[in-house]
Amino acid sequence: MHRRQKSSNIGLLLLLSQIFQVGVSNIPPVTLATLAANVFLFLQPLKRLDKTCISVTECLYRRDWHRLYLSPFHHVDDWHLYFNMVSLLWKGIKLERRLGSFWFGYIITIFSLLIGVVYVLLELALAELLDVPSYKQSCAVGFSGVLFALKVLNNHYNPGGSSSVMGFIISNKYACWLELVAIHLLNPGTSFAGHLAGILVGLMYTMGPLKMLMKACSGGFCSQTDFSEQRNRYNSGPRHYSNERRPYGFWLPPEEPSVEELRRQRLNRFERW
Repeated sequence: MHRRQKSSNIGLLLLLSQIFQVGVSNIPPVTLATLAANVFLFLQPLKRLDKTCISVTECLYRRDWHRLYLSPFHHVDDWHLYFNMVSLLWKGIKLERRLGSFWFGYIITIFSLLIGVVYVLLELALAELLDVPSYKQSCAVGFSGVLFALKVLNNHYNPGGSSSVMGFIISNKYACWLELVAIHLLNPGTSFAGHLAGILVGLMYTMGPLKMLMKACSGGFCSQTDFSEQRNRYNSGPRHYSNERRPYGFWLPPEEPSVEELRRQRLNRFERW
């Protein structure tokens, strides 16, 4: 999530260049559709940003609930769109191929709504605990809350490894927490509560009851999703895509595994099978 800033045009051109560099045919359908929806709503927004951003006042007090599903898909400028969508491109390719398009689309839908709810509750709690009413008016838009949740999922399904965050080498398991603080310190205009809401929703899925509830609500599609996940886990060969470009360029992507490491991992998979 992000606050209002002026717009330019370079970010949008870079995003389109990145998409064509990866190859439209290499982008899974739900990831591609989500990218397209965000770009379309950037070019043709449904409403002004002050009518789509999410806050305690607008959602809880004025009951303008449609902001819950509008705010994640609107961005303040093309750079905001660029950083979020390139991050989505990398995460979406990995997660959608692993989980299957149905389940990944289901995750995007639920996370987009739920993160807005958690964001409102966090801002309300901050306003009450710190006695700072301005938190209730704090209004934010953007897809980065969902991206933080997807990062938690990605680290859960691909454990191990490390990342460089502001020069510090840290396990991927904890990288999202350091990134949460780093983004807020280096770019105070971002929404700390929005990013934190994304992490919390991701943990609710990987460590809490959210995944179980989602499976119960999805009915007969659960078994199909589980099969897709297992199939990709054991049978998929390595795929190479462009490195992840995380928001604001403060981070280096994890190192790619060596050929020998990939061979060893494949042998281990067949042994377990």
